[in-house]
Amino acid sequence: MEPESSAARRPGCPKRMVFGPCGGVRADERCELAEHRCVFLGEPLVRWPGPVRRPAPPTGLLERARHGPVVLADLSVPAFDAAAVRRAVAVLGPRSDALLLGEHANRPDFPPTMLAAEALAAGGRLWTTLACRDRNRVVLEQELAGLAALGVDGVLCVTGDGRGPGVRPGASQVFDLDGVRLAALAAERGLQVAVPESPQAPPVDLRPARVGEKQRAGAQLCVLNHVSSPARVAAFVAAARTAGATLPFLAGVAVYTDERSARLLQRFPGLSLDDDVVARVLTAPDPREAGIAAAVDEGRALLAVPGVVGVNLSGMGSGRGEDDGARVKAEVADRLREAA
Repeated sequence: MEPESSAARRPGCPKRMVFGPCGGVRADERCELAEHRCVFLGEPLVRWPGPVRRPAPPTGLLERARHGPVVLADLSVPAFDAAAVRRAVAVLGPRSDALLLGEHANRPDFPPTMLAAEALAAGGRLWTTLACRDRNRVVLEQELAGLAALGVDGVLCVTGDGRGPGVRPGASQVFDLDGVRLAALAAERGLQVAVPESPQAPPVDLRPARVGEKQRAGAQLCVLNHVSSPARVAAFVAAARTAGATLPFLAGVAVYTDERSARLLQRFPGLSLDDDVVARVLTAPDPREAGIAAAVDEGRALLAVPGVVGVNLSGMGSGRGEDDGARVKAEVADRLREAA
């Protein structure tokens, strides 16, 4: 069981976090969901009190990462569209080592277990994002049991982005757990566990050590949010190693080929893109080709960073729709494999 008695929720955190801060702290140190300063800033890092979770044996993506670089691709699909899941898996599945089912703060969708079943039936190798925002602990436990029974590769455990003002105003935001405690529950149930981290979100100095605490809770893989340069990723991974983290990292590669797909990535707190590269892509004679080439260049640079075993092709890829976005990410994956 998670150690409820050993740590308390931080007063003033709208996400009711114990092991904060979340990845959405704004650059000016404001809370993602309020105007006050993040309540975890200026305080010591909250340590995982134990027990240290025994990781599941590495399979799938984690096993393949022992032998060479891997590609995890976001499976971006419209809500409540099982046929779109199957189409995206058909395009991206054969061209990547695993697919990542995401979650969205601005719209509902099928339950994660149902989406996972559709993707697996279509032949995908799958990691599923599970967020604490819209589910109490009982429902999270149900989803973990269902995902384990289906045989997904693993679960990316996140606290969850908060919904902005005016987005589904009649729906509550639950946050019974935070991502670290969810990771412990997932590990307890024998699942392979990934966790996110945002290297450039405040407090930058505490985030490398947070990775080590997430590993103690049960994480086997850390998926990094977008960072403005490979050098920043290298510095972060080195700092995490110094702080005691030994797990492998997947670095986020921003995939965009037009104004809409680029701006979607830029609006999320905790994510940082290279503005000069964005400008070059959007003003290129062929933004689609320029965006694919930029993603490939970024991916190659990130795979050269010690400790980075693969990349996560993240973002919608194209403003022309999810099917076209899948084709764009598949092309990036193909070119990265050719260069490996």
